[in-house]
Amino acid sequence: MDLAPKQSNTADPSVLKSTAESRLKHFMHEVTGRALVMMENATQNQQGIAMDLVQEAFISLHKSYADKSTEEWYPLFYTILNNKLQDWRRKEARRAQPFSFFRKVSLDDDDFELNDVVDESTPNPFEFIDREVTAEEIQAAIAQLPVRQQQAFMLRAWEGFDTHTTAEIMNCTEGSVKTHYHRAIQGLRTALAHLNPHLGGSSE
Repeated sequence: MDLAPKQSNTADPSVLKSTAESRLKHFMHEVTGRALVMMENATQNQQGIAMDLVQEAFISLHKSYADKSTEEWYPLFYTILNNKLQDWRRKEARRAQPFSFFRKVSLDDDDFELNDVVDESTPNPFEFIDREVTAEEIQAAIAQLPVRQQQAFMLRAWEGFDTHTTAEIMNCTEGSVKTHYHRAIQGLRTALAHLNPHLGGSSE
């Protein structure tokens, strides 16, 4: 006769909650810095707004997807963050244009797709920019790009998402991601060319 205690098939809810909170704390430590940079650039260096957007995204992630794996959290978090950013941008656009509720507010100033763009892969932003250019200089140049180009570049180059996942996060087509990313790289090369002649610009 088996006298061993039966193992419960249902984990203690308090243990599951503790585990999820522990994972979330580690996840926040991992992505907060990069997410803040992205949002600060997108909000024109409004650090308070950027922090609010990131915190709200973490809260929504934990509330709706605590049971998901940490790997699943990465695209989910950035999808939530993108949605919150777009909501904020719409509110700002309507505030700036009081009668804009009568028409659709366009947030994408470069959403025209280029048909022949190759799906560029840049696992590290320093791979296409000379390593002598500092991260601070790259960040300053990124801040000058249109918001959708910023997002495409940082999601692809900083976070390492592929085109398909980036398109899902940004809620656009893969063609749009390729276009935004291609233009971002072109813009960054132009903006940083004066710092290093190897980028194709003048050093004068």
